[in-house]
Amino acid sequence: MRNLLVILGDQLDPDSPALADADPKKDLIWMCEASEESTHVKSHKQRIVLFLSAMRHHREWLEDKGFQVDYTPLDADDHSGRLSGELSKAIEKHDPERVRIVEPGEWRVKQAIEGACHRLSVPLDILEDTHFLSTIDDFRRHAEGRKSLRMEFFYREMRKRHDILMEDGKPTGGDWNYDKENRKSFGKSGPGELPEPTHSEPDEITRGVMDLVETHFPDHPGSLESFRWPVTRRSALAHLRSFVEERLPNFGDYQDALWTDEPFLYHSLISSSLNLKLLNPREVIDAAEKAYQENKAPLAAVEGFIRQILGWREYVRGVYWLHMPDYVERNALGADQSLPEFYWTGETEMNCLRQAIGQTLEHGYAHHIQRLMITGLYALLLGVRPQEVHEWYLAIYVDAVEWVELPNTLGMSQFGDGGVMASKPYCASGKYIQRMSNYCAGCRFDPAKRTGDNACPFTTLYWDFLLRNQDQLKGNQRMSMQLRNLSRLSNEDKSAIHDQAARHRRM
Repeated sequence: MRNLLVILGDQLDPDSPALADADPKKDLIWMCEASEESTHVKSHKQRIVLFLSAMRHHREWLEDKGFQVDYTPLDADDHSGRLSGELSKAIEKHDPERVRIVEPGEWRVKQAIEGACHRLSVPLDILEDTHFLSTIDDFRRHAEGRKSLRMEFFYREMRKRHDILMEDGKPTGGDWNYDKENRKSFGKSGPGELPEPTHSEPDEITRGVMDLVETHFPDHPGSLESFRWPVTRRSALAHLRSFVEERLPNFGDYQDALWTDEPFLYHSLISSSLNLKLLNPREVIDAAEKAYQENKAPLAAVEGFIRQILGWREYVRGVYWLHMPDYVERNALGADQSLPEFYWTGETEMNCLRQAIGQTLEHGYAHHIQRLMITGLYALLLGVRPQEVHEWYLAIYVDAVEWVELPNTLGMSQFGDGGVMASKPYCASGKYIQRMSNYCAGCRFDPAKRTGDNACPFTTLYWDFLLRNQDQLKGNQRMSMQLRNLSRLSNEDKSAIHDQAARHRRM
């Protein structure tokens, strides 16, 4: 055999560089379902099913294209449970001249693959991942010599380089960013009738995987009853079309809004398909840009959506590879609390957290504001160790792959990197949640109160967060207004806040 071509569970790209010059007569594709990948963090059942079912469908596609595939299922005899252990067996069995793999999306996995090849003295080729619109080296060049890394400047470079939403060298509409237009709430009347997202009914392969997961991971979080995620490229394309036609026009206005018992609203629901590489980011961007050009969606909505793909998604990957492996250990604010148990059960009196965590356990999904300004905000204010928050996010969401999840969680949400990802902590009181949702109407806590029996824990902990971290944050210009407000509190007020926060942590 010439090459053993390793395809990981999040590398299901039909245009993968691993296949570019592959010869079915000389090369063998190796794929492996390893229990370690579901247990190093205790993964949501839907996340496990999504990965395994998508892998099995991809194997069928590869075999239809004439490739030979050595596929190790989760329940194979004598399975070590480890990716590196099974790869070692495959190398010894097939004796390839080389092992080839596209750049993995997780440092841990890359180290495991390199270690297995090194121990068996087989050359390893790590191929550049052409799925992305920028390379890891592109981002390193962008970062070189900069005192701070801000997504906005990287995003503008990407817009120019790829000629996206550009006219005569200038941004379409005259502005680079329409974020200020994309912060509406639904108001008291609510969202009204919402378009039903496309659902992918489980086929025979998926149903078989669901049975496998229930057998092997019965105590893992989450339910499989609502599993409808796309596991094939065809299904992923249908989800993309549904979003662009039915939800993109209102996505911009309401991308930050929240509403009781409405988990999906106008969001795209394609992040898992992008992160498994069932969809290519360029085709997603092109579809959104075309909707604007054909007057089917407003510029603010299209720009806001494209910024998530072309800006944030590419940017966080650059941050991840620029700063790993030490990035995962950062804890700039010295947070030392444990993640509350209710993050795994949803059993809490706080309605906003009960809503966000409840839908997460049901669907393996929450949109970006629920992640940043509900579950993430509470953990930040409480002072949870960012590594525990990271592990929960990596485990619980179907679209979680470490290169995208870690910077968004540890950096942007928890400010654990001290400002690499975000120029200030995303800290707010319960009043923000009240403004953007109707969650507070169904809650016994009052977001306007910071102390007392019905004080909102978010509001209490917001002021406590400022008190605990004021020395570290006083040099941050973007925090100056919040710290000025803190300085207006009397010593008696501050003591009462401290005591209330302490009582809440003991609950």
